[in-house]
Amino acid sequence: MERNRRLRVMVAKPGLDGHDRGARIIARAFRDAGFEVVYSGLHQTPEEIVHAAIQEDVDLIGLSSLAGAHSYLFPAVVEFLKERDAEDIQVIGGGIIPEEDITRLKAAGIREIFTPGSTLDDIVAWVRENVNPKE
Repeated sequence: MERNRRLRVMVAKPGLDGHDRGARIIARAFRDAGFEVVYSGLHQTPEEIVHAAIQEDVDLIGLSSLAGAHSYLFPAVVEFLKERDAEDIQVIGGGIIPEEDITRLKAAGIREIFTPGSTLDDIVAWVRENVNPKE
């Protein structure tokens, strides 16, 4: 019997950033696209995000940051995934992220960065094309 598992995505807000409107909009777009969505809530540490992602058996973590701490927080999530042998969970990010930071974030293991102006359709399409549900 073949089991088709839906893509499981966690939308997370690391750090002290209290702006969650964009994260909630992305979470709804993922849900409307047929993905299972877990929303971590505000003020999560990278460790808490990774712990929850492993517990929830997600395929992808989408991080949102508008407070400027993305250069530390996003790579920290990737590092904690490595420490927990959970590198099969992909990480993307979005928010107010300067162009010069994007290359460094991708070099640190963030698969893609979506900045203001990215459409919901483009984000969902990228996820569909680049992330496969675990068996």
